[in-house]
Amino acid sequence: MSSTYIVGLSGGIGSGKTTVANLFAAKGIELVDADIVAREVVEPNTPGLNAIAQHFGAEVLNPNGELNRQALRDRVFNNESERLWLNKLLHPLIRKTMLEQVHSAQSDYVILVVPLLFENGLDSLVNTTLVVDISPALQRKRSATRDNTSQKAIQKIMDSQMSREQRLTKAEHIIDNQGDIASLNQQVDNLHQYFLAQARRQQ
Repeated sequence: MSSTYIVGLSGGIGSGKTTVANLFAAKGIELVDADIVAREVVEPNTPGLNAIAQHFGAEVLNPNGELNRQALRDRVFNNESERLWLNKLLHPLIRKTMLEQVHSAQSDYVILVVPLLFENGLDSLVNTTLVVDISPALQRKRSATRDNTSQKAIQKIMDSQMSREQRLTKAEHIIDNQGDIASLNQQVDNLHQYFLAQARRQQ
């Protein structure tokens, strides 16, 4: 474990992870976002994209050399061995890049934003875990409003993620995001002070 104090931030779809992460960022805390890193490791001319193109062929690339995500999804969707190959390539690259970004961060502590923090065992990389929690009914409502996605598609994503109960059992800190923004701000303020104290203690 590095001397950087790392907070792993997670939560189910529609829980408000991004909103919470941005409130910490507004306090000068650097964020390392797994979803952003996942895109960075397959940008043109990266070892990740070169390996994908070599394995799947040029048809998974757009004319401009970028990854055609839909074409890649189609290739691995019903093919378990190809999906495993892809995960085996990408997960270590994502993990390595996230850790590099964490260690180069300058803020007092760092927030690692990972939707599948527990599912992918990435909680082993952090000092403490923070889960943004809302009820499943609210998850469905907010996701449908935000993404214009069908309830069925949202439920499928929820089913692929850890259950709310499991996530809460694993969480060391929980933010209840079912109230108003004032309540959310207060919870973030309190945790920010706590994380600052923990980070100083660790140095």
